[in-house]
Amino acid sequence: MKTVPNAKIGFSKAMQAGWIVMDKKAEGGPKVNKKADKIEDVIQKNLVKLQQDQTDSLTDEQKAEYKKRKLITEVKITSYEITKGDNFSLTIENQNGSWKTKNFKEYNFDALGIPPNGGHLHPLLKVRAAYRQIFLEMGFTEMPTNNFVESCFWNFDALFQPQQHPARDAHDTFFVSEPQVSDIKRVPPDYLQRVKRVHAEGGYGSQGYKVEWKTEEAEKNILRTHTTAVSARMLYKLAQQETFTPVKYFSIDRVFRNETTDATHLAEFHQIEGVVADYGLTLGNLMGIIEEFFKKLNITKLRFKPTYNPYTEPSMELFSYHEGLKKWVEIGNSGIFRPEMLLPMGLPEGVSVIAWGLSLERPTMIKYKIDDIRTLIGPKVDLQMVYDNPICRVEKH
Repeated sequence: MKTVPNAKIGFSKAMQAGWIVMDKKAEGGPKVNKKADKIEDVIQKNLVKLQQDQTDSLTDEQKAEYKKRKLITEVKITSYEITKGDNFSLTIENQNGSWKTKNFKEYNFDALGIPPNGGHLHPLLKVRAAYRQIFLEMGFTEMPTNNFVESCFWNFDALFQPQQHPARDAHDTFFVSEPQVSDIKRVPPDYLQRVKRVHAEGGYGSQGYKVEWKTEEAEKNILRTHTTAVSARMLYKLAQQETFTPVKYFSIDRVFRNETTDATHLAEFHQIEGVVADYGLTLGNLMGIIEEFFKKLNITKLRFKPTYNPYTEPSMELFSYHEGLKKWVEIGNSGIFRPEMLLPMGLPEGVSVIAWGLSLERPTMIKYKIDDIRTLIGPKVDLQMVYDNPICRVEKH
């Protein structure tokens, strides 16, 4: 009886109803024998009557027993009927001050009104604001990122990315049709020649790509594929100072790539970029800054994977674990800028520049447990998700 759930209760009720009898003197110990030829379950019949709203068929004792056994619950329903009173009216007479003698309901100035519908910050804006604040707390200066259209020179060539690189093809990059080219003469001629030379012939300890470098490729206009183009402009500006001073830059803005959209990819997304320039920086400094940055966002599950970038060496991909997708998701790229990029700008030898580019959307997906990036931004965005989400889910430390 101990191994069968509720067996003790069933045995007791069956004995009480006279369905069974126990023979305590039976050979081999007490035995339970059938007593009634026909079983009539009165409780079941009464419960069916209750289900059919025949509540008067049960006695108060039966109802009390069934409630005690949690077979039924009693719910009290109170209803009201509202009718028009003698003074009911839909109009107010205002002749010769007659309203002064009328009875009006007292106005409740403490009553809450209907809450007005207001705007709601998108999760991307919330996380973006948190990221920006963390950068500022870490002593970084924000870079201007107002150029969505960029020349191939600043987007690729200044970064020592070869003109034959697949990323510069139309299937990876959006080319601008009007105007198709930018004024390459706006680039300082001596800097342009140094970039051309290091690509085609080598220099600064590099053999270059040994391929003809074409001005017509460098002057093509594109939608920028990364905000590193902004970093290149800022580093060149830094190199023109008479005395080098260490800097820490950051930016958060949109970039564009000709990619097929899926649960984790978009053609238009946001890139977070950090750049630190100083003497003697190493890969350990880069990993430490990235880990400290994400620790402030309460993202501690990080992985670094060696990779190849044309403009950084060594280079690392960044991965974070997504609890919703149950897998590691790439969230960014990082590395140390190559001398072939920095020395033509005029930066002193011995100055190292560590940099990293992170996605804004994927960490937001991780923080808000969103499985499909297309519900976060774009034509399939879930507006109810924007309305329901709290002010911010970023736990800072």
